Amino acid sequence: MSNALFVCLHNAGRSQMSRALFERAAEGRHAADAAGTEPAAELHPAVVEAMAEIGIDLSSRRPQLLTQEMAERADVVVTMGCGDDCPYIAGKRYVDWDLPDPKAMPIEAVREIRDDISARVDTLLAELDGARPGAGG
Repeated sequence: MSNALFVCLHNAGRSQMSRALFERAAEGRHAADAAGTEPAAELHPAVVEAMAEIGIDLSSRRPQLLTQEMAERADVVVTMGCGDDCPYIAGKRYVDWDLPDPKAMPIEAVREIRDDISARVDTLLAELDGARPGAGG
């Protein structure tokens, strides 16, 4: 089992969607967490709405601060616009997803980001599944 950590600036949109989509697609094969370097007070309402449209309820999730422990626990760290504020730990795999921040975007744009993240999650999971000893693929 691999641990993925999704990190963005406010942990109120991109990283929350990524974690939720990853958890659903992984079906327990891998674990995920999400955090921000400067967490917001709450998730962006359009993000909660866009995820609810596909059956994922984020209404009870709250942004959380990225900790060194989270980064150390992760096998892969996916960054999304946190730049130099993201921690670097030698030996960890880092992937940067260049995604726009959904803050204050209309729901149509948030849906596009959600769908982009979903495709990226599928690719990441295929890589993680292929990296597991004894995994087919």
